[in-house]
Amino acid sequence: MKTHYFLLVIFFLFSQMGPGAGVLTSLGRRTDQYRCLQHGGFCLRSSCPSHTRLQGTCKPDKPNCCRS
Repeated sequence: MKTHYFLLVIFFLFSQMGPGAGVLTSLGRRTDQYRCLQHGGFCLRSSCPSHTRLQGTCKPDKPNCCRS
């Protein structure tokens, strides 16, 4: 019986539409910074150096993804 209550609590935790909603939808997604680094880029707060090009973003703390 305790298992049923536990599963019910877990169900409501992941299905709420307030703060914390979307916990299940974010699982399996990669952050922008992770994707930038995986593709050989690096993140900078300033503009990209002259020998590199802007590849995308590294949200939220470093806006530019630069790649040579």
